[in-house]
Amino acid sequence: MARATDTAYEVVRQMILSGEAAAGTRLGEAELAETLGLSRTPVREALQRLGADGLVEVLPHRGARVVRWTRDDLDEIFELRALLEPYAAARAARLGTGQAVLDELNELCAGMERAVAGHDLAKVAELNSRFHVAIIDASGNRRLPTMLTSVMHAPLILGTFRRYDAEAMERSMHHHREVVSALAAGDPEWAESVMRSHVRAAAAHLDADLQGDLTSDVSTDVPSDGQR
Repeated sequence: MARATDTAYEVVRQMILSGEAAAGTRLGEAELAETLGLSRTPVREALQRLGADGLVEVLPHRGARVVRWTRDDLDEIFELRALLEPYAAARAARLGTGQAVLDELNELCAGMERAVAGHDLAKVAELNSRFHVAIIDASGNRRLPTMLTSVMHAPLILGTFRRYDAEAMERSMHHHREVVSALAAGDPEWAESVMRSHVRAAAAHLDADLQGDLTSDVSTDVPSDGQR
């Protein structure tokens, strides 16, 4: 049963993050179970896990649907990221980031830059997510990954990289490289400052691009592609 639940969780999660299941899409247990060739119990458990991740809303007596956000939701999400991710970067720098982690981060940066050059935005999104997670892990704070899980998903589903022009993309890639430089130098203030600028720039760009798409009272489905 645990393996079946894990399978359902991973498949539905990828459906959401890839945009196959857009914001607001109903996720019926029976339909998913038939599609996946599973019973309804592991599908139900998978949807509950996705609800805990912040990807799915489980509605009493109405099943589940892919979560969607209002402008107020996004303001809160990026406010939390602007508090927690700079803290993670500063803590990682203070503790000292090992060469293996720095090598991984540099390779992720290089991979993102190659993907940008090749216009592979899905790859940029995947590598960018791994970059942010690696820094959170490097902070050594075991509670941070759980705290950040739900707020990290919103930009993934909103497809931020599709919304970047060349200047915004270049700035984002430069921020990544500078964060790694700050970690390599063991400079917490520098790492914290760059990560805060990175998250704030992401929030400002998304806010400007979504003018008319989202309001504080009404949410509109938008395409998926990746977190900043």
